[in-house]
Amino acid sequence: MDALLTPQALAALLDDPGIRLLDATHLLGDPGGEQSRRLFHDGHIPGARFMDLDHLVDPDTSLPMMMPSPERFAAAMADLGIGTDDRIVVYDQSPLHSAARGWWMLRSFGAANVAILDGGLAAWQAAGLPIEQGAAPAPAPGRFVAHPPAAHLRTLAQMQANLSTDAEQVIDARSPARFAGAEPEPRAGVIPGHIPGSQNLHYARLFEPDGRWKRGEALAAAFAEAGVDFDRPIVATCGSGITATVLAFGAHLLGHAMVVYDGSWAEWGSHPDTPKAKD
Repeated sequence: MDALLTPQALAALLDDPGIRLLDATHLLGDPGGEQSRRLFHDGHIPGARFMDLDHLVDPDTSLPMMMPSPERFAAAMADLGIGTDDRIVVYDQSPLHSAARGWWMLRSFGAANVAILDGGLAAWQAAGLPIEQGAAPAPAPGRFVAHPPAAHLRTLAQMQANLSTDAEQVIDARSPARFAGAEPEPRAGVIPGHIPGSQNLHYARLFEPDGRWKRGEALAAAFAEAGVDFDRPIVATCGSGITATVLAFGAHLLGHAMVVYDGSWAEWGSHPDTPKAKD
């Protein structure tokens, strides 16, 4: 299965009993994900289940989107009828392109065959394909064996150590204004700015005007224009760990790996001992 599917390619797979569909919509300013769940009830691809990113988090930290334990993630996937070896397609209804977070979490915890629907639900509907409404019926439990995701993550301590070693490039997916510290952060107590030495690649630059992913040379050019060197290790960061995964998926489409600083600016910008740069 390709990493990026057109609506037509996904429609051809819907009758395949080995396919699992997940709506991973996440919205800013939506505490608890109530609006995201409401959007799912209002319309979703037939057979899809709601991947609740707002609750797939570490409950023992005040940071917004930190990765849950393998046990917590595995239990949530089992409840959704998802198995580690399933073929899983993730989509969203979000301007944040949050399907990338679902894709990245699934792969970080051990699922190998995960794809994203290009253009999300909007592209599906634009193609004239059907949707259904209401809550999804409870599926048969899945068997998801979650692996520790540490190899896909960077911690605050690792990011601080990287300041002196410069072993890994740091690429920030936030808007240029937020990266430059020119506008207030949306979270209280977070100082504007960016990690010293990091580069900026706004996640929106990886998409065509209609919301589809750029491909090939156009996608590679977006990374190149931001100064990304794929011959060096790369860490993606953002505000809370959502749009950083957009950069990771874009790199994946080009055949490259990218890890994610999960705490992102919500952690770095609120920590008293981290340096904050402004442009």
